[in-house]
Amino acid sequence: MFTRLIPAPAEESAAVTWDDAPCPLCGHEDAATVLEAPDPTPASGTGLVFAVVRCQRCGMAFTNPRPDAESIGAFYPADYRPHRRPRKMSGARSLSWAARMTGRGCKERRGLLPWTGTGRLLDFGCGGGSYLKRMADQGWAVTGLDASVGAVRQIQEELGLAALVGSLPHPDLKPCSFEVVTMWHSLEHVHDPVSILREAFRLLVPGGKLVVACPNLAGWPFKWFGGNWFGLDLPRHLTHFTPATLSETLTVSGFRVESVRMIRHSDWLRSSAKLAVRSGPTSFWHRALTWKLLAKAAAAACHSAGMSDCMMAVAERPEQD
Repeated sequence: MFTRLIPAPAEESAAVTWDDAPCPLCGHEDAATVLEAPDPTPASGTGLVFAVVRCQRCGMAFTNPRPDAESIGAFYPADYRPHRRPRKMSGARSLSWAARMTGRGCKERRGLLPWTGTGRLLDFGCGGGSYLKRMADQGWAVTGLDASVGAVRQIQEELGLAALVGSLPHPDLKPCSFEVVTMWHSLEHVHDPVSILREAFRLLVPGGKLVVACPNLAGWPFKWFGGNWFGLDLPRHLTHFTPATLSETLTVSGFRVESVRMIRHSDWLRSSAKLAVRSGPTSFWHRALTWKLLAKAAAAACHSAGMSDCMMAVAERPEQD
């Protein structure tokens, strides 16, 4: 059961096909450049610079041009950390790079889900499976879905949990088969977020919940760091949401948005500061934010002001569509 695998992505040496895309929210083709920045992956070595643009009609920001769906796999290293399973599945005091990137260690999401167990949960972009394991241990009937063959195989073989390779729609997933769908830092990776969300809507029972966490382009850290902001992760992040555009994307996909709230990540600030220092001469402020205590204080200030660099939305499939 749940052993279907697909071929691994193309090797990095393969040719990349570039997609000059319209706005992923409204389809408009008039966009203005926000910034240009390189791939921050240390071993990338591509020398490529990617542009983030903003739609002049609806305000959605997105990477453009971008690698198409067949080429994007070349930009995911074989050891891409969010696809790894942490050595310690829970209880670790310090968070790994993957935990910082995915936000899977944040306290803000505890107690979020409307059931304490026995519900059916799909984790879209399940990575190494630590969240699946934690929820399974709490009594949930869990299924993971991820594009990484290796990550899915690891979940199946080492954790003994249900996991599928691929994206949405998926032939093994039937309508109204989940009470909850979670997307922990995965929606920003897909080429067509509205289509993905509409399929998640179809998979949920009426009254079911969708939880989406993603970077917040409207937060202060993006303004502070620009192209060195940890939340950009170009070109793997294809859509760059703000609270307003995330809410609108959920709404046009059929959901009723219940809340969008900030998530505090001092480790994201420190990682941004380290990227800034590594990229060349920088300000004292950037260098100071590599210090743990100052980064914690700055993250707390961002969170209090509603300007954190990470956010989480909770939405519902209405009882009556």
